[in-house]
Amino acid sequence: MGDAQQAIIRVHHEEWARVVAALTRRFGDLDIAEEAAAEAFAIAVERWPADGVPPNPGAWLTTTANRKAIDRIRRESKRDDKHKEAQIMYDDEPPEPLGAIDDDRLRLIFTCCHPALSLETRVALTLRMVGGLTMPEIARAFLVQESAMGQRITRAKAKIKAARIPYRVPSAEDLPTRVSGVLSVLFLVFNEGYLATGPDTDPVRHELTAEAIRLTRLIRALMPDDGEVAGLLALMLLTEARRPARVSVSGELVSLDEQDRGAWDAALIAEGHQLVRERLAAGVAPGRYQILAAINAVHTSVRDIRDTDWSQIVALYDQLIRIDPSPIVALNRAIAVAELDGPEVSLAAVDRLDDKLAGYHAYHATRADLLRRLCRSEEARAAYDKAIELAGNTAETAHLTRRRDQLG
Repeated sequence: MGDAQQAIIRVHHEEWARVVAALTRRFGDLDIAEEAAAEAFAIAVERWPADGVPPNPGAWLTTTANRKAIDRIRRESKRDDKHKEAQIMYDDEPPEPLGAIDDDRLRLIFTCCHPALSLETRVALTLRMVGGLTMPEIARAFLVQESAMGQRITRAKAKIKAARIPYRVPSAEDLPTRVSGVLSVLFLVFNEGYLATGPDTDPVRHELTAEAIRLTRLIRALMPDDGEVAGLLALMLLTEARRPARVSVSGELVSLDEQDRGAWDAALIAEGHQLVRERLAAGVAPGRYQILAAINAVHTSVRDIRDTDWSQIVALYDQLIRIDPSPIVALNRAIAVAELDGPEVSLAAVDRLDDKLAGYHAYHATRADLLRRLCRSEEARAAYDKAIELAGNTAETAHLTRRRDQLG
């Protein structure tokens, strides 16, 4: 019983996207694909413990799901649709124009991440259709009621159908732009897990970071030559490696300079560094995720923060800001500048961002830390108060409160 259950969990991770994608390609309907795949896995849960795990679980699930989909079409079809129904069920599929890469799972990912959908909807739909997360799991990720999340995903599938959003990989010329959108979705999932925004959830949510990494690995396997896919995977791995040291036993966020580096995951760091080295060796101008991964590689390459090569980090931020001149990148660059040129120089750079980041808790937290280092305690206290007011993460709030309360 236990072995079969473990096999089902493993096969669900490995085969869900493949089964849903194959059904979507055949029947052209996300609703039918999702429901039939779920029914096939439910039958597996019932039968496999008694009958044993089949030699090819993916093929068994796909066959079972196909039968369930056909049963549903038969139930729903009207008499005058019988000819069309027969074609769907028995005719060979007509050849479809291929994209730059032809894989059913990629088709599914690009459909779920289509720019016609809102970013939040893309995230939810990707977690459901590609990741196989249940509705309650996705609802918890968004901190909304399960019924509301179900309605959101239902509307998204209806929009895909009504707008005739094509189930295909984009053409070669459109692929770079569309891949960027897919990576944005996966990065958003990862960030919500790495530092949860809501106060009523765990401060670090491993199930979301693990799912983001798993889906990015899938994209990496399907698009091994894409530098930004490799860069995002490296960035996630190097960030995830620090997770065991990020929250104290008392539930407080532990800043990078205070973390026990011996608790970092050495295997994830080694894999992340290898990906960064591979991208450097490729000799191609790096994109945003590759530069962020390189910055994290510098951070994770030393056992003592005092040995950090801050000049290299600032240089990497200089490179990043040329392709992503956002105020958040400028803020992170200023944090590195504080280690190189001192807190006063850094504070001047941070203060120039006030009009752009006044509602961002990390801006006020950074100002508070710099003012504390400059012994400007009253100003630091006010900045900590503002950061605490804006921060939603419970571990981060605890960290900021302790720092504020330590002021003289």
